[in-house]
Amino acid sequence: MSNMNRNSSGGYFQKNSGFSLLELMIAVAIVGILAAIAINSYRSSVIKSRRSAAAACLQEGAQTMERYYTINTTYVGGSMGACSADIANFYTFSSGTPTATSFSLSATPTSRQNDSTCGTLTVNQLGVRAASGSGGATQCW
Repeated sequence: MSNMNRNSSGGYFQKNSGFSLLELMIAVAIVGILAAIAINSYRSSVIKSRRSAAAACLQEGAQTMERYYTINTTYVGGSMGACSADIANFYTFSSGTPTATSFSLSATPTSRQNDSTCGTLTVNQLGVRAASGSGGATQCW
């Protein structure tokens, strides 16, 4: 009966041994802060992976346009081809209007891909890559 105490009526009661409300609230706050950091980091990783997939699709499109040019000696009539349906949900791809000697391909993020760092990714016939956002081509490609 080491953890038993007498109450005022002469009976015994057991001491409470558990968490206080304050301790519980501190633990909940710590878990909440860690979850907020983890979720934000996860979202950032997802945005970067989708951006990489869009950049890869643009590179494949540029290669397709170059193969078309090799056969036809013009970019007119060429198209970048279709990208994966998974990435097409997050980026809108366009090839503009190619001329005989030039083309420009772009990937514009949709509302589901909140990528303010890089914005629209573009590549042209010279292999010049660009990004319309604040990140610049070196960070975004």
